[in-house]
Amino acid sequence: MQWIQLIIPCSRLHSADVESAALEAGALSVTLQDAADQPILEPAVGETPLWDDCVMTALFSSKIDTNNVNEQMTTYLSGTINARWEQLEDKDWSQEWKQHFQPLKCGDRLWICPSWIAPPDLNAVNLILDPGLAFGTGSHPTTHLCLRWLDQQDLKGKIVIDYGCGSGILGIAALLLGAKQVIAVDNDPQALLASRDNAQRNNIAASRLSTYLPDDVPATICADVMVANILASPLISLAPKLCAMTKPKGLLCLAGLLENQIDAVSKPYLEQFTFSSPAIESEWAQLGAQKLDTV
Repeated sequence: MQWIQLIIPCSRLHSADVESAALEAGALSVTLQDAADQPILEPAVGETPLWDDCVMTALFSSKIDTNNVNEQMTTYLSGTINARWEQLEDKDWSQEWKQHFQPLKCGDRLWICPSWIAPPDLNAVNLILDPGLAFGTGSHPTTHLCLRWLDQQDLKGKIVIDYGCGSGILGIAALLLGAKQVIAVDNDPQALLASRDNAQRNNIAASRLSTYLPDDVPATICADVMVANILASPLISLAPKLCAMTKPKGLLCLAGLLENQIDAVSKPYLEQFTFSSPAIESEWAQLGAQKLDTV
């Protein structure tokens, strides 16, 4: 079946009306995208915030009367619309998105591979992961930096906390690289579900991965390795908790911060940790540190 799409720029305030008008006119689906490169880094659980300036793309059958659609939408919105029509190529769109996800090497041992592609190196540590609802496929610099850091560590027999686990990619990587146990923590129940599902897909025994909402983490849990790939502000505010949950001489990996935020993020950890040189990818930074033995 062939498709055409209607593309309309709109503001956040008018996006709901434009979306409703397109659906009333027969659109089969509607997509809203950022029109001005405005980042929305970490919305609260249950929130779906929009950008101030959006581009709405409405999908229609190629048999639709485009003039009729324009008239219906103009009537619905009580005014003219700034819109253009485009013909879509005849492709299998249910499979087209897969071309954007390829196996990704993260260090010397670790590969992140989508399930529909055979791992390039069968002797490597291969983590099978498909894009899903939770953050973390390995492609973003913050995740990639953490994966490379994990690949460099001796995790055999270690207890690892993945704080802000998202898809569970970092904790699962740690388990595949030899960790004994991972405690995955996130404030989004969907992330905890995704972590458990992805662990099962990688043949990780359920007993090796425990998932918790932040307020439910047992007070007795303490890690040999603490990994937190979130954002600068929570890394700063959570410093007392992350420090307390890391054993003396334990390792710390912080990511989700920009290069110009290194000093601010590391400051609340300096009394208890010795930091190594930061790793930088694009404008993002990853900090590695070891906790003092006397803390």
